Amino acid sequence: MGGSAVKKLFSKCSIELLCVLLAIVLMLSGCSAAEEQPGGTVMWKQIGMEEAMDLMKSEENYMILDVRRADEFASGHIPGAVNLANEVIGEDDAAVEAVLPDKDQLILVYCRSGNRSKQASQKLADLGYTRVVEFGGIQDWPGEIEY
Repeated sequence: MGGSAVKKLFSKCSIELLCVLLAIVLMLSGCSAAEEQPGGTVMWKQIGMEEAMDLMKSEENYMILDVRRADEFASGHIPGAVNLANEVIGEDDAAVEAVLPDKDQLILVYCRSGNRSKQASQKLADLGYTRVVEFGGIQDWPGEIEY
């Protein structure tokens, strides 16, 4: 095998290995996400349903926050959840503080599908809440539903 053939083989293997490693890193980074502000400060964290259920079992002082509209909340919600519509957060600080008085309390945020809960998590972080964890939507909730 000539020198240029070895270089070609090595180059091809290196590129394939690099692609495989990059794919693994991207898959692993998708398992959990945290939103960051400039300067690297984590403002809120995104986790999956199983991890949220584990937190609910292991933590003591936490709030489950349903950010859907009141009619959606009334149609079924996670037991123990409180309701504060995403549309209210950032618009009515007094209403937010009435429901969430402790800015350092763990707040587990969900909605129907995960879109509004991400929006609400960012708004809460912007308001100074320090332990905001978003875990998706009730449509994926495997546990009990309260009416």
